[in-house]
Amino acid sequence: MTTTGEEHATGPTGPWWWARWRSAVLDGSLALVSALECGAEGIPFARDAGIPVAVGIVFGLLAGSVLLIRRRWPIAVVLVAIAITPAQMGFLMGIVGLYTLAACELPRRIIVALAGMSLVGTMIVTFVRVRQDMARGDLTLGDWFVPFASITTSLGLTAPPLLLGLYVGARRRLMESLRERADSLERELQLLAERAEERAEWARGEERTRIAREMHDVVAHRVSLMVVHAAALQAVARKDPEKAARNAALVGDMGRQALTELREMLGVLRSGDGVERRAAQAQLAAVDVVAAKVASRAADEDGPCLSELDELVGQSAAAGMVVDLSVEGDARSYAREIEQTAYRVVQEALTNVHKHAAGAKTYVRLAHRVSEIAMQVENEPPPEVGSASAVGLPSGGNGLVGMRERVAALGGVFVSGPTDAGGFRVSAVIPAA
Repeated sequence: MTTTGEEHATGPTGPWWWARWRSAVLDGSLALVSALECGAEGIPFARDAGIPVAVGIVFGLLAGSVLLIRRRWPIAVVLVAIAITPAQMGFLMGIVGLYTLAACELPRRIIVALAGMSLVGTMIVTFVRVRQDMARGDLTLGDWFVPFASITTSLGLTAPPLLLGLYVGARRRLMESLRERADSLERELQLLAERAEERAEWARGEERTRIAREMHDVVAHRVSLMVVHAAALQAVARKDPEKAARNAALVGDMGRQALTELREMLGVLRSGDGVERRAAQAQLAAVDVVAAKVASRAADEDGPCLSELDELVGQSAAAGMVVDLSVEGDARSYAREIEQTAYRVVQEALTNVHKHAAGAKTYVRLAHRVSEIAMQVENEPPPEVGSASAVGLPSGGNGLVGMRERVAALGGVFVSGPTDAGGFRVSAVIPAA
């Protein structure tokens, strides 16, 4: 990020009221020159006023040194310059004081009033001096020269510093306004960058959750059936070799199916890596869009559908589960994500029966309604208390959470819990549109 306005944001580094040492040196030099000028002009003033020369010099030095405080009290500097105008001293102080006054953040009426006072004072003093010089014979021009000289001199000493100060003040205010706008834009950019990072992190978290849910659904069901068949194979290996061979073939088929599904999912993730890298280089704010595209691609890649539900139930039946499948209503096609979600709900529910209620009779009901599709998987109590642990199936506790997330993402309702008879029921209703 840039550091726009960094110098403006830092605190004063100069002495007293000066923001920088350079400004203090400049004001000190101007005050010294003004004091020397007023001190030199104090000599003829003392002679004209009939006072000691030393008093006139000291008075000039003190009056000229007032220019040192021009940045802190510009009004005082202009007033002092106006006050010593009749003594014909303080020309530098008047010019610099008017410039500083016009460049300051003061109301325009004050600037105009003081500038008018300086203009009138200079005009009167010039008028009187030129007329006196003409009366003494020092000037032999016509009477027209007196007003011309007074007006020209007063305008020359007042207008240029006043206009220059107004221009510099307006430019300074414009630069400060632009600096503030740049700082504001920088803060907004930082805020947008932080929000983009948050959105990117949220998108990555959502994608990780989705991948974990897909991996759980793919692996848990297949591996659970493989464990059940392996346990049955171990039990009947010696008593019924023919049945043991069939169970071994089933285990091999399920393992190959699980590997195929895992390869498809990993292929989608690998193909999405390049897209995500290009999007991250282009713009962090588009990470969530890319993640959504990857998720949609993963969902469209030959996922399961309701037409494969008979095969799913048949696999559980082949593993020794007594399963009763009933379908109500006329079967029709749904959106891909709806069919996949319905299939995964039934699949995960059957997997939970294998894990926690092995040998229990299970009822799978699917209802095609006008505007929704409903599914329910209910199992009776297991015949033996220790049957679930006999095959040693572990449980991570993420199956029900994943089903609820899938159904809720489509605007459906998911309910699960034990039945009064001691079994367990999983129900879900998904809108058809």
